[in-house]
Amino acid sequence: MRCLSFLLALLLTLPATAQDRHADEHSYAQPDQVRIRDLGLDLAVDFDKHQLAGTATLQLEWANEAARELVLDTRDLAISKVEARSGKRKWREVEFALAQRDERFGSKLTITLPRQYEQVRIAYATSPQASGLQWLAPSMTSGGKTPFMFSQSQAIHARSWVPLQDTPSVRFTYTARIRTPADVMALMSADNDPAAPRDGDYTFAMPQAIPSYLMAIAAGDLVFKPISGRAGVWAEPQVVDKAVKEFEDTEKMIAVTESLYGPYRWGRYDLLILPPSFPFGGMENPRLSFITPTVIAGDQSLVSLIAHELAHSWSGNLVTNASWKDMWLNEGFTSYVENRIVEALYGKERADMEFVISRNGLKAEMAQIPAEQQVLMLPARVGSDPEDALGAIAYDKGAWFLQFLELRFGREAFDPFLRAWFDGHAFQSATSEEFLAFLKAELMAKNPAAVTEAEVMAWMTAPGIPDFAPATESPRFAAVDAARADWLEDRKAARDLKTSAWTTQEWVYFLEGMPETLAPERLVELDQAFRFTGTGNGEIAQRWYPLSERSQYFEARPAMSLFLRKIGRRKLIMPTYEALAATADGLAFASQIYLMAKPGYHPITSASVEALLAKAKAAPAQ
Repeated sequence: MRCLSFLLALLLTLPATAQDRHADEHSYAQPDQVRIRDLGLDLAVDFDKHQLAGTATLQLEWANEAARELVLDTRDLAISKVEARSGKRKWREVEFALAQRDERFGSKLTITLPRQYEQVRIAYATSPQASGLQWLAPSMTSGGKTPFMFSQSQAIHARSWVPLQDTPSVRFTYTARIRTPADVMALMSADNDPAAPRDGDYTFAMPQAIPSYLMAIAAGDLVFKPISGRAGVWAEPQVVDKAVKEFEDTEKMIAVTESLYGPYRWGRYDLLILPPSFPFGGMENPRLSFITPTVIAGDQSLVSLIAHELAHSWSGNLVTNASWKDMWLNEGFTSYVENRIVEALYGKERADMEFVISRNGLKAEMAQIPAEQQVLMLPARVGSDPEDALGAIAYDKGAWFLQFLELRFGREAFDPFLRAWFDGHAFQSATSEEFLAFLKAELMAKNPAAVTEAEVMAWMTAPGIPDFAPATESPRFAAVDAARADWLEDRKAARDLKTSAWTTQEWVYFLEGMPETLAPERLVELDQAFRFTGTGNGEIAQRWYPLSERSQYFEARPAMSLFLRKIGRRKLIMPTYEALAATADGLAFASQIYLMAKPGYHPITSASVEALLAKAKAAPAQ
């Protein structure tokens, strides 16, 4: 097994293109020639056309004095004109060319310049089918009267609504003017003013440099209510009070994270509660995390998602993976910090339960993916989808590795180390090699007996989980195991199990430990005792409906259909679609549901469901 010293020495001898993990195979941009340093947007929101239209002005910093081309990423943008200038001189129209569209990466935009201008302004409009935007009719909102629009830029969807260098290795500041209908409020991942009048003309500024995937916009019938002096909730009026109550600990979360890893550097930290169609649990857009309403459970049992999105303010937003092959630097760090926040506020017992659940999910995912995708330092894979890296390896194996380091070095050493990593790389994009060098200099050199270089590289470059990985156990889960066994072995009826004090985490673990299938009458018993069918808790529904379908408990199908049509969060609905697609009858049912649900799904969710159904339909009959 390669040791850390060997790896670092080898990297120094390789050609620059081979060792540079800053290079991004998912972007057409050439930041080694020229970089965007600031972006100015002037866009109008047209709900009738499902379109953003206006201009993007790019402030450029040239790195190669011989360069005369600016290469940008776009996807399905209609570009009408490109102009350039330096200083305050007159704009001059310049030549541009859009390359043939690639299904995954869009179209390379090449702007040819007679000299190195300081600014380039692009006039353009988005497509109604832009992959990074969702347009919702009033009927798909809580209020039912005002349309809604929101973005999802990660991983490479920013290029579908702004022409830019769509790579996390490039960071830029931005300003924006957004015009909407007068009754619509607009927000961005910027300095949203809670007191801003709703007048259809809004301006924004983001003074800290961010990567493109953190560009975000939303517009709809949105109101604000505070949680603290620097945190609050934006949501539709029908949702805002429930959200404020559910997420009332947000300020406490900020304070805990600051005590561990240094000051919060983004000014405000607000939450935007999106419609249920949002394809993810949350998105860490700086100053304004986008949040699914599916975590408003009424008992704060799912607020670890808020801890996760907040943690990104240090790990991901402040220090960013330079390319998606080092995604663990964003998500592994964040999942670790999330768990520390949960432990500090809700106790080690809950934090341990959440670690166990996530690691069970990691093990299940590893059984489904090839060995080469089970490493933290992913190799460059030209033509691959960067969202392939958005899985349990980056999140949960990455967090497990950091917990391993914490236990070996002790929190008294590891916490200051992480804080120094965030401080020393603030507002920068980093690579795994840079982290390994920092780890060796700041921790391993000071306590050489704690961790070997071979152990570190087993985490980084070997598939699976090392056999020396620390185990996390939960006494409460041991009690759940005993209760499940009592029921499965007919020692107790479901109604006699002592479950009155169980949390969401215990119910999730209870269902995850069930056999692959059960007799339908056994599911009837569970349902009569615990009312799983029709549950409003998405984490429970995510486990119950696939079990129901595999077990041919068809009584659950009407509620399952409602769930799949109401919710667009991929994590919650894809397991049920997968279970349905496993049989011919289920596939037909899933296809019917999808036709009804598609108008309310985000393009990212639609793409996932369509790919799954198409694969199932193409498979030979069993």
